Amino acid sequence: MDQSVIRNRVAALGPWFHNMRIGGVETSPEHFLGDYPAVKWNAFKHVVPEDLGGRSVLDIGCNAGFYSQEMKRRNAGPVLGIDSDPRYLRQAQFAAELGGLDIEFRLMSVYDVAELRQKFDLVLFLGVLYHLRHPLLALDLLYEHVVGDAMLFQCMQRGEDSAASLEADYDFREWQVFERSDYPKLFFVEHRFANDPTNWFIPNRAGVEAMLRSAGFVIEAHPEREVYLVRRGERPYMDEPTLRVLGASHGSV
Repeated sequence: MDQSVIRNRVAALGPWFHNMRIGGVETSPEHFLGDYPAVKWNAFKHVVPEDLGGRSVLDIGCNAGFYSQEMKRRNAGPVLGIDSDPRYLRQAQFAAELGGLDIEFRLMSVYDVAELRQKFDLVLFLGVLYHLRHPLLALDLLYEHVVGDAMLFQCMQRGEDSAASLEADYDFREWQVFERSDYPKLFFVEHRFANDPTNWFIPNRAGVEAMLRSAGFVIEAHPEREVYLVRRGERPYMDEPTLRVLGASHGSV
């Protein structure tokens, strides 16, 4: 395809959050984070095998499909990208087609992943959690329905970059532990952050790690401040109402 045609198509599909290179045309060269998300990916790509050997991948909140493409280039098997924004999916489909990459994209919310009726070898959940009004529910649903082995997770963080060593339980009269800057916290954004009304909860490091563990994940690697490679572990106790919400059975917990 002629570069001028690509440039016009890129403009028509804009604005782009992912800076992709399509036929020599950059989609977001003036991105406020630089060459994003390539600059982010370069800091943690070493935790993903160079050859994924046909393993299945689910990219949740795939945006324009940068990470879906990277997984396909690493010899992933079926790659499915989902997003709740139709414009991002149109961008992703265009970029994948011109790149000659066989990737499927679907319009879907993270809260609907049970509908996939499939578990994936690797799930990408990058830059999504803080955009959700119900973040722990999302992690529970991922554990229960789609994470078969590993998940690559990223979430914006603010606050203390260390995690407290905590007791398993505290007396009702305890106050001081909550004053610690390294206690698990979620900062709630009532209106906007970075001019984005979809930024709802921004955790500190301790908050991210506690939520991952609470959902049943074991942290295997922490290659970059905001990024974790986790694997399925044993899920903590959950009561019957919670299990019903998740569509889980006794035997799956």
